[in-house]
Amino acid sequence: MVNFSLEGKVALVTGAAYGIGFAMAQALAEAGAKIAFNCRTQANMDKALEEYAKLGIEAKGYICDSTDEEGVKAMVADIAATLGPVDILVNNAGIIKRIPMHEMPADEFRQVIDIDLVAPYICAKAVLPGMMERKAGKIINVCSMMSELGRETVSAYAAAKGGLKMLTKNIASEYGAYNIQCNGIGPGYIATPQTAPLRERQPDGSRHPFDSFIVAKTPAERWGNPEDLMGPVVFLASNASDFVNGHVLYVDGGILAYIGKQPK
Repeated sequence: MVNFSLEGKVALVTGAAYGIGFAMAQALAEAGAKIAFNCRTQANMDKALEEYAKLGIEAKGYICDSTDEEGVKAMVADIAATLGPVDILVNNAGIIKRIPMHEMPADEFRQVIDIDLVAPYICAKAVLPGMMERKAGKIINVCSMMSELGRETVSAYAAAKGGLKMLTKNIASEYGAYNIQCNGIGPGYIATPQTAPLRERQPDGSRHPFDSFIVAKTPAERWGNPEDLMGPVVFLASNASDFVNGHVLYVDGGILAYIGKQPK
């Protein structure tokens, strides 16, 4: 039987204070892994630790900016000293700015690239030496449908997520000989508190226009849930995926395979 157990493994999930990062950390914990995560504020940390505790998960949290190379090094060293060396890295932390490209200041473009692309590089760089020494490791980069597609107002995000897809492939290429697998997860449109306003019914009872757009473009005819990412992340973190490398697993209800409904 293929082994999906993560017993004895240590997982670092960046930005896992809430949302899909929290759901993926929960899944890894339920499969047996010890969980470390980071976020930027004490308020988010306190709330996350409370939510993990409600689930019976003893997570270790860090206030750490994933773009701070020295801070990430220190966090990874402390995880190794307290929980054990990082076996599984999930690069989840990210931001999006919806600004028309011709109006977007370059410093805001750079901020998105820094958090969504440079930070995963920094975190992967920090855990790779230990993985190389142990000849085992899993790196999972949270990509996006914007790793494949463009859309209005998200030039920086699409550039970063496209770059993250190629960073995923390059890590797989460069470190596969060390039995390190680097893959991506590409979430579709996921129902979270952040997207709730886009799913609220209009005063006349009709769907929000964006909600209608997503449902029409998705063969599953629904938004995804954070729970839809739990099985895929356990698969990519476990020995079940030992011969899967450089791949992006899209969890999108089929949206990337679909041209959309024919107008009536």
